[in-house]
Amino acid sequence: MTQAKKVLVTATNYSTLCAEAKQLLESHGCEVIENKLGRPHTFEELKPLVGDIDAVVAGVDTWDEAVFQLAPKLKIIARFGVGVDNIDLEKAKQYGIRVTNVPGGNANAVAELAVGLILGAMRNIPGLHQSARRGYWDRFVGAELIGRKIGLLGFGNIAQMVAKKLQGFDVQLYAYDKYPNVEKAKALHVTLTSYEEILRESDVVSMHLPSLKETHHFMNRETFGMMKDGSYFVNTARGAVVSEEALAEALKSGKLAGAAIDVYEQEPVSADNPLFQLPNLITTPHTAAETYETYHKVSLTTAQAILDVFQNKVPENIVV
Repeated sequence: MTQAKKVLVTATNYSTLCAEAKQLLESHGCEVIENKLGRPHTFEELKPLVGDIDAVVAGVDTWDEAVFQLAPKLKIIARFGVGVDNIDLEKAKQYGIRVTNVPGGNANAVAELAVGLILGAMRNIPGLHQSARRGYWDRFVGAELIGRKIGLLGFGNIAQMVAKKLQGFDVQLYAYDKYPNVEKAKALHVTLTSYEEILRESDVVSMHLPSLKETHHFMNRETFGMMKDGSYFVNTARGAVVSEEALAEALKSGKLAGAAIDVYEQEPVSADNPLFQLPNLITTPHTAAETYETYHKVSLTTAQAILDVFQNKVPENIVV
């Protein structure tokens, strides 16, 4: 009798939100091992789980050589999302492990939250919510989006959707990308320019760059210093592209009127993170992609990629 293939799922809420994908795997004889922590695994937590797994549906846990050495049967890491900065791609290739992702799978969800965070920061919605619930009648003079210059750092799928959604607010849209999609920019009425120009001229800067060696701490003291006084900064990309220390300084000094972030340099984020002491910062716990629609779409795509590899087929969206 053929032994069941073991699929470790480190993405959360799999049975609840990905029932169809789980059923697809199980109908093909797979044993699904779910994340019971409700958060990313540490290396110590992965150690007892990976010894006999054949595949992983990976959240944002770290997958590097230390893990690969403990997982001799691992054939594929199907990233539950787009970013693969938590996976050592070169080592995965050396160990013969396929890596796939789901480009565009969570783009709409992230774009919607990015727009929500922009509005939340400019109108202090979370702060007013908490105030009202305590029975206070605090007033807050916010800023309107209409007529503002919105700068997008990065112009991939998510940034393009942000641009599309913001058009109805009658804003001026600008974007920087190392390899820009000129046709998309033209169709969405986005002016392509340098990142320096975006930082100097934008009232709101929304971060959408990938986490790479060359983008580590892309936003630092120097780049925050280039931004307009009283502007806003939003990050739904990756925590590593922003120096949290520099962001805190920009918020404390008043260089930034406000900021909203969904991602952090260290995740899960600690309750004593100094950023949490700042009243002009809105935070969410890396939840931009957390929608029913995203879970459904991404889970089915990752499950199919795993089955393809088990059946010696070439899966879609291969990274390595």
